[in-house]
Amino acid sequence: MTTIPAVAPPSAPAVDLNRRLKPGVAFGWLAAGWRDFIASPLQSLAYGFIVFVISLAIIGGLFAFGLDYILFPALAGFMVVGPVLAVGLYEKSRRLAAGESISLARMIFVKPASAGQILFAGVLLCLLMLLWMRSAVIIYALFFGLRPFPGLDHVAPMLFATPIGWAMLVVGGAVGGLFAAFSFAISAFSIPMLLSRRVDSFTAMGTSMALVWNNLPVMLTWAAIVLALFLVSVATGLIGLIVVFPVLGHGAWHAYRAIAQPAE
Repeated sequence: MTTIPAVAPPSAPAVDLNRRLKPGVAFGWLAAGWRDFIASPLQSLAYGFIVFVISLAIIGGLFAFGLDYILFPALAGFMVVGPVLAVGLYEKSRRLAAGESISLARMIFVKPASAGQILFAGVLLCLLMLLWMRSAVIIYALFFGLRPFPGLDHVAPMLFATPIGWAMLVVGGAVGGLFAAFSFAISAFSIPMLLSRRVDSFTAMGTSMALVWNNLPVMLTWAAIVLALFLVSVATGLIGLIVVFPVLGHGAWHAYRAIAQPAE
């Protein structure tokens, strides 16, 4: 596999891009995330509940303003901005590893090493999410023209019972897959890195992409775990986010420690 060089400031030590980790290691990150979750679980549950309430409010707003046609792209876009929302979970895992105490207030009002850069990275990820959602609307218009969105009750027959619907699913899935792969690559390690190090957001995102590419087997496994648990959360009406989101957030911090942090 070709190694993608990471761009780093002159003062930063070089990063060993290829950790040569086996795919099964990703399940160890999930287990470590669960251990961090059950260590002072009330803080993580409260954090997950806050994310759950925010998600419900956004979905309710979509229906209230007649924007239900972008519900599915919005749910997919949640995974783009998820790493930014999980900053407080990274902070809890970081403090637990250092043997320090943690409170919900410290998880919410985090003081990252690169606070301004996290905000900037969050804006970039939100713009990427909006672009993804707009692309979904354009793809729908290309296949179905100006036909109004039929509503959630009729969307399944429209997509799965017509040739045009299947064609749109194939094209939309391919485009969405590209967005998902790019957003995962630039955010998997960049947000934890900005929390723990003084580095600019573009360097963090570039380094994250390089680390994901050069550790592709284990990162693909981790991405599959994240997607599977997110789909479980959606199937429970997002109630599962209360537990799933904190566990994945803690696990993502351990993924960062395993791949990016040892060389720092």
